[in-house]
Amino acid sequence: MFRVLFQRRPFSNGVSRTERKRRQGGDTFLDHVIIHVRGGKGGNGCVAFHREKFKAMGPPSGGNGGPGGDIYILPTPALTSLASIPKRVRGKPGMHGRGTWQNGRNTPPTIIHVPLGTVVRELPRDDPRRAKDTWEAEEEALEGLEVDARRVRMLDSRWVHYPRSEVDNVHRDAFKQAEAALWREERERRRAWMQRAARPMHLDLSEVEQVVEDVNAPLALGKTDHLGHLIARGGGGGSGNPHFLSPVNRSPKFATKGHEGERVTLELVLKIIADVGLVGMPNAGKSTLLRALTGGRTKTEVASYAFTTLNPVVGVIRVAGDGTFEGQLHDMHVFEETAVEEAHRLQQPTAPEATELMPEHTSTSLGQFSILESFRFTIADNPGLIARASEDVGLGHSFLRSIERSHALVYVVDFAGPAPWDELRVLREELDKYQPGMSAKARLVLANKADLLGGDGDTSAVYAAREKLRRLESYVQTEMTGGRVMDVVPISAKYGQNLKRVVGLMQGYVGEAREGGRRLDQSLLHDDVLY
Repeated sequence: MFRVLFQRRPFSNGVSRTERKRRQGGDTFLDHVIIHVRGGKGGNGCVAFHREKFKAMGPPSGGNGGPGGDIYILPTPALTSLASIPKRVRGKPGMHGRGTWQNGRNTPPTIIHVPLGTVVRELPRDDPRRAKDTWEAEEEALEGLEVDARRVRMLDSRWVHYPRSEVDNVHRDAFKQAEAALWREERERRRAWMQRAARPMHLDLSEVEQVVEDVNAPLALGKTDHLGHLIARGGGGGSGNPHFLSPVNRSPKFATKGHEGERVTLELVLKIIADVGLVGMPNAGKSTLLRALTGGRTKTEVASYAFTTLNPVVGVIRVAGDGTFEGQLHDMHVFEETAVEEAHRLQQPTAPEATELMPEHTSTSLGQFSILESFRFTIADNPGLIARASEDVGLGHSFLRSIERSHALVYVVDFAGPAPWDELRVLREELDKYQPGMSAKARLVLANKADLLGGDGDTSAVYAAREKLRRLESYVQTEMTGGRVMDVVPISAKYGQNLKRVVGLMQGYVGEAREGGRRLDQSLLHDDVLY
């Protein structure tokens, strides 16, 4: 027997939860973050002299410093949030050079792992959120110092001296020539950095890049790990004192320190790659639908109050050859609240009559998809979208970036409400306010909580429900025209009714989009071969 509950909790609970979400720190889901990246500092060169038997002071033998660690960014499908990425990332410093011509060892790179679908944008120089580069930071540190003090600070940051030789070195002609050469080198490095900074970095990490192995490589060599995209180079190592050996300076007692690594400030925006995106008002049943389609595997919160879902959630739907999907293979006949939300509900004061209507707890053990899988696709559940979300009402609409890449959008409306067509109008308007033309991706309207259409109830209620469905279909055909006909399907996500048809339609949308993408790739490959 189906039951329809029209009782709704007041909107104030959802709004207060929204405010708590905005004020909370350390949220487990982040789709936008700004990070400051700094390559590792190069190791210092060494000032040393070779010693042998009967020769106390041999030729200069100080090794060069090792380069600082580079920093790469690598997309991985194992992550779904930017919350684990630190706000400041610094590469490992290079090893210092040592005596007997021992150079510093190479420093391993630092890899920043980000979710697939992350867009990386380097902040331009005029952005106030950008951190200062190496030269700007040095200028700030030297600001306010006298000329002599500035020179002492700059020499100390660039040169390594043999013990008790610093005062002597700075007055030697050989050191002054080396100092002039170092300034010219720094000027060239700064010019190259300015040219690179004029073209800010922009990466779209939507695919896992595969490493192409060299078939002609020698056997027994390990496979090369893909490091990702280089975003900040480590600083070069300093030069040991043999570098300054010349006919007029046979015993150089100075070496250079390692260079600072590159500094960049990056804006990371996560645009989740989901084949299908669910769009609906708060408490329309999107999370319940996602749990029903995935057999309860998706870690999403389900409850009877608005704004239960505060962050986008992505689930995987697996389909067999006969159309059976994973949600059908479980022992849950009714998809109830999750344990987290049930605990939250029990903490809230409830009326005795409302307690009597609460369904009994059912088994939460999940079935296993043991049938041969023939198709799979991903589906994203998003927080509720309300009127004036573009004006930051409710949770706003910035979370819609998670479905920008979706092949198809699905409207989920509360069929138990008085006017589900008004919900459709608001949803379409808010989508287009976020991104003009985004509503054209919509392919399907799901009239959720349509339990009365199953025939269980009095005749007048069933007739009224069917009339409401006909009016909804008429509204979609006349008002929701976007170049293609949208399907309207009544469902009950709570009881798993009519979901096989929904999965079949979604599979068709995704398959159509994937086939179009393959044809496009083949045409581009054909053009490359011809031209």
